[in-house]
Amino acid sequence: MHTWFECKIRYEKTMENGMNKKVTEPYLVDALSFTEAEARIIEEMAPFISGEFTVSDIKRTNYSELFPCEEEAADRWFKCKLVFITLDEKSGAEKKTSTQVLVQAADLRDAVKKLDEGMKGTMADYQIASVTETAIMDVYPYEPNETEDDSNTEVSRFINRFPEGQCTEVTIGGKSVIIDKTGNKPKVIPNGSIESEAKNE
Repeated sequence: MHTWFECKIRYEKTMENGMNKKVTEPYLVDALSFTEAEARIIEEMAPFISGEFTVSDIKRTNYSELFPCEEEAADRWFKCKLVFITLDEKSGAEKKTSTQVLVQAADLRDAVKKLDEGMKGTMADYQIASVTETAIMDVYPYEPNETEDDSNTEVSRFINRFPEGQCTEVTIGGKSVIIDKTGNKPKVIPNGSIESEAKNE
């Protein structure tokens, strides 16, 4: 069973007109706790954002199911409220229970189509109560098979984004970190400490 957390990332984004603008973008992360959700979203976002970013908000969400899609056009996430109708065996009365699922699709029509496809194996009758587009930018499910080499590659990519021959200060998760690329090997120095995460010589 997945536990999904919506994490909001605040950073300065370069817009299409070349201007920098502070934006807040929500992402969905599969984690066991708020602490793990924060750590995971920092790890996922660090390679893609050059400069400072903060996790401005984390909240637990109640999605019972996710239907991702590999199609290039399916670049939006839609929140779908479903109402399941069951019959009470004793009284014969209808009982309604609702649940929320998240569907990745190109538009509203596509979301309904993909929702019906995803729900094909369901035995219970259901009604689609609502389908609304969310602001969610991306979803990061938990992948236990990730190796240490993979995470090291991500860190290397992140460090490579910074200019050679310079020291750059960035804030990750509220902590100040210096990316030092003045020597032969790049160094990551947390909180002004002289100890480097990347082994130097």
